[in-house]
Amino acid sequence: MKQTTIKIGYWAALICIFTFVIWTVCFIAIFKLNPFFRWTNLADFVVYSNNYNQAFKYIAQLTMLIFAPSFLVLLHCIDEYAQENQKTLSKISVCFGTIFTTCVSIHYFIQISSVRLSIAKGQINGLEQFIQSNPTSGIAGINMVGWTLFFSLSCLFIAPIFSGKKIFKIIKYAFIINGLFCILGGIGYLFDNIVIIFLTLNFGMGGSILTSTIALYIFFKKLKHKELSSN
Repeated sequence: MKQTTIKIGYWAALICIFTFVIWTVCFIAIFKLNPFFRWTNLADFVVYSNNYNQAFKYIAQLTMLIFAPSFLVLLHCIDEYAQENQKTLSKISVCFGTIFTTCVSIHYFIQISSVRLSIAKGQINGLEQFIQSNPTSGIAGINMVGWTLFFSLSCLFIAPIFSGKKIFKIIKYAFIINGLFCILGGIGYLFDNIVIIFLTLNFGMGGSILTSTIALYIFFKKLKHKELSSN
């Protein structure tokens, strides 16, 4: 692997870890500080948003906006590492990762910009279809197809690249487990089962992605040190 690829992979993995840790902290803070909100209508959502602190929600959304392109960069670095006979799998993973990044980046940017500013200015006509908390909104559907379909496929196709060493097995099975959790979350979304969505896309995905990105960070760190020592 080229030295530049190793460095970029190292920092991309670190950013992925950092953003998911912050997301987890914000996720806990939201549940500790604010009462649980379940979508009823736009008016209730606006009242809730104005009466309770939304800072942790927006920070969490910002971290996922950063995570998505960082993960895509990480996939490109893994593609550089992949053997020639594995390139088809890694490139398919990058393609699905690109669609995932596009879907969720559009979603989260709309949440922290258009939705936030519209509520602050009282311009809420037609906003229902752009609010994440509304599970039947168009933007929620775009976000969910990104996380549950394209993210899962990206992880499942990149997983076979890793085999052999213990650190590789951790990366491989963490990606596979994450792919399965995301697919289950998509099924939960299609059948409007909030319990399945909550367990799979929060605890399941969060744990498996943290595991895989920490293992990738260690992998690229070792390559980085090996490259420095050889020079």
